[in-house]
Amino acid sequence: MNNFWTVVGFTIRNKVKGKAFTITTLIIALVISIGINLPYIIEQFDKGDKVTNVGYIQSQSEEAAGGTATGDSLKAYYEQQENPSIVMVPFEDEGDAAANEAQLKQAIDEGRIKGYLEFGEMSDSGFPQMTYKSEKLMEFGMTESMQGALVQIRQANVLQDAGLTAEQMAQLNAPIEIGTVQIYTGDGSGSGNAGRTPEEQGVNMGVIYVMIIFLFMAIMTSGNMIASEITAEKSSRVMEILITSVSPLKQMFGKIFGMFVVVIVQVAFYVAVILLNVSMPHNKGALGNLDIDLSLIDPLLLVYALLFFLTGFFLFATLYAAIGSIVSRTEDLGQAVMPLTFVSLAGFYIAIFSISAPDSMLVKVTSYIPVFSPFVMLLRLGLTDVPMWQTLLSFGILLVSIYGAVYVSAKIYRTGVLMYGKRPSWKEIRKAMKAYKI
Repeated sequence: MNNFWTVVGFTIRNKVKGKAFTITTLIIALVISIGINLPYIIEQFDKGDKVTNVGYIQSQSEEAAGGTATGDSLKAYYEQQENPSIVMVPFEDEGDAAANEAQLKQAIDEGRIKGYLEFGEMSDSGFPQMTYKSEKLMEFGMTESMQGALVQIRQANVLQDAGLTAEQMAQLNAPIEIGTVQIYTGDGSGSGNAGRTPEEQGVNMGVIYVMIIFLFMAIMTSGNMIASEITAEKSSRVMEILITSVSPLKQMFGKIFGMFVVVIVQVAFYVAVILLNVSMPHNKGALGNLDIDLSLIDPLLLVYALLFFLTGFFLFATLYAAIGSIVSRTEDLGQAVMPLTFVSLAGFYIAIFSISAPDSMLVKVTSYIPVFSPFVMLLRLGLTDVPMWQTLLSFGILLVSIYGAVYVSAKIYRTGVLMYGKRPSWKEIRKAMKAYKI
């Protein structure tokens, strides 16, 4: 047992003292800090709310009456907004289309406006044909804003022409709200028939999202670290010395547990960085506006998240250790672990992209497949009502798969750590495995 803890301590010290580990951890922490503070950083460079001045010709002629009325209506509409993004700027009619356009272009050059509206003949929409001209490319946001404003203006004009009173118009424009509550109809893992309110659903979704990302990061980082360390020890012949003092099984499980401690410390550091950035004064107000109440988190969901996190981590860690033991050169490691990388990516993407449809057939089927269930079953538990027998079945299959993975990985590890030279085939591995008994 002392040898096991010696391997654990050696693995932790060897990994934590590495420059690559330290630099990578600090870079990720820096990226997290920038991401959390990005709105505040952008706000510092932003000189206030951006208001775009849009010009138009205010003509007294009958031919241009439709365009002038449309421009004046847009001007009045945006002036009624609390924080308008557009300000309509009228220009006097020079009596000639070319002169008017030259006047508006000069206003753009002088910085008085960013663009201008050009009006044409009347259309079936009740407004004249319009073209927005500016020096910027693809001003879709500007045109969509004015299109939405014109829809509101047309609706108000139609209602006013219909002779409706102000109270009737207010009633037509009043928003209609429908509340949502997630109910439970069977004997699931939820908390009674009261169901989950929208606030509880939102908090649970956030917890699930964070846990899935953390599990994926833990699997990817620790798995590759386990496999690369074992391969590096083999390529440097250090493995031959270690095998004489520590049994292969203790060595494998010691590395796995040591990497688990490293990952937990790394994740705890990231959590501390997140909490530190979130607690800054300029971020407290933003979180307060989101109205996040962590007391709404279901404690049972946290228990499930911890169980599936640990079992998922251990399953993939043993598989990565087995693969690392049969690779003799670090150059071949990337290709060797590629299947496991794709499998973990598949589980991650199934869970992430199924958040909006957690009861789909794909989610239900993959929640019983061991390499996917740590991601997908956690999604189902957080967002749907899963019967207890399904939860136990999924967890039981996962535990049996871990036992099988440990059994096979241990045999492969005992055989693979002393295989050098050419890449070992599965036939050679099976032959060597028969010579050992665990």
